[in-house]
Amino acid sequence: MPLHDVGYRSWKSHRCGPAATVWVIAVTGIRLAWESRWLRRLVFFAWSPALIFAASFFAFEQAVDEGRLSSLGEAAEHGRNLDGVGMLGTVLADALGGDPTDVDVESTRRLVWTRLLLAFMRAPQALLLAAVVGLVAPTLISRDLRAKAWLVYFTRPVGRREYILGKATILLLLVLAITMLPALALWLMGVLVSPSLSVALETWDLPLRIIMASLALAIPTVLLALAYSSLTAESRIASFAWFATWVALSIAHGALTTADMVARIRAEQAAVEQLTAADLADGHATTERPSRHFHRRTEPRPSAFQRQFRWLARAAGIDVSHDRWAWVSPYHALGVMQAAIFGIDPRIRSWGPPAATLTVITIGSLLVLAWRVTAPARG
Repeated sequence: MPLHDVGYRSWKSHRCGPAATVWVIAVTGIRLAWESRWLRRLVFFAWSPALIFAASFFAFEQAVDEGRLSSLGEAAEHGRNLDGVGMLGTVLADALGGDPTDVDVESTRRLVWTRLLLAFMRAPQALLLAAVVGLVAPTLISRDLRAKAWLVYFTRPVGRREYILGKATILLLLVLAITMLPALALWLMGVLVSPSLSVALETWDLPLRIIMASLALAIPTVLLALAYSSLTAESRIASFAWFATWVALSIAHGALTTADMVARIRAEQAAVEQLTAADLADGHATTERPSRHFHRRTEPRPSAFQRQFRWLARAAGIDVSHDRWAWVSPYHALGVMQAAIFGIDPRIRSWGPPAATLTVITIGSLLVLAWRVTAPARG
């Protein structure tokens, strides 16, 4: 009987390298995640706020094209609802300042576009990002731990770095699909509906700022979600930890800012009482006090329209008052960083503490991932 060589045959092809490994893990993870009907609905719904903001871009460029920007600014100052949600009116009232008749179209366009894009990425998209990441991330690593899939991964030429990058790429692509792509589409639509395509050259840096703001939003959140997923084999626990972090720290931020506001109001009331007592002791008439001590009270109060859309003013960078507790909450810290990237609030005292918080989250999450991913193999 003849003998045949049944041994190992030599490898005649070439290996693709670590990048291909990362891509295979990412594509497989996205395909599995996309089977979720809720994820498809959330991604589709994430593009719907862009329609509202697109109406604001269109209304502004139509006003520029028809020479109605001055009248639009006057209407915005009086708090008129210009586009159905008051968004463009609020932004224009701040962008045009106190003299809407003297309008520099180029600088006004840049300011309006910047603040509309910032509001879009900071208000609806950041919240939708939390929902999408909370739906997908908890199962990415915890499911592998529960099913002992690491026996398959790490018996092949897959290292810890490739595994973490592959899992992070799954979330990164989803996050960019609901933050960066709609924002870039808004900028492109603004260029297309503008009177001249030269507007693209005037606002050339906005796409770069969109990309930077999207990455600043995505990297800490993606790594934190993966770190939670790696700490437990139960995806429900990781999901609870993710949403609890966003909700609890946002509540803590609200409590701290409210306490500051109450303390400031009480301090002002105490100062008023001291001034009143001093005036009475000196025998001054009470009718003289408003002109002597309370001239700052004569400033116009915000209209009901402005109070109603105060959340939008904060999100769009119109309200740039210093938020000293922003570092407590990831949501508010990310918003401050995005405002700094768009050039709305570049003060170091504003973005310094939030940047430190996000850096700690990023580095800490990486350390947890590096420790937990190979922990089953070491045990």
